[in-house]
Amino acid sequence: MTENEISNIVIGKCIEIHKEVGPGLLESAYENALAYELSEADLNIQQQVPMPFVYKDVKMEVGYRIDLLVENKVILEIKSVETLAPVHYAQTLTYLKLANLKLALLINFNEKYVKDGIHRIVNNL
Repeated sequence: MTENEISNIVIGKCIEIHKEVGPGLLESAYENALAYELSEADLNIQQQVPMPFVYKDVKMEVGYRIDLLVENKVILEIKSVETLAPVHYAQTLTYLKLANLKLALLINFNEKYVKDGIHRIVNNL
């Protein structure tokens, strides 16, 4: 399954969840609901994946975590904030670089329409 195929499924599930519960919940609620929905769609999901920081060839565990990793190909960074800040985009791109992956979706569920809160972030494309 390609990154684009995965992202299409993820976006559909985000819309489904948002229609059911709407905006205003905690990030963890959306993360767990999305993990459930994607697992039910027979996708391989990992939650809260440790992301080591490598500096000068030294691997350091400093507490970074990917919210969801789908099929070991697509990072999902889940937010529930009034407005996404530039740092959210930078953080997501950094996770892509550290994981050596091509695609991430930065998803802000705190929108009237969740489709307005979904942003594709790419690495080396």
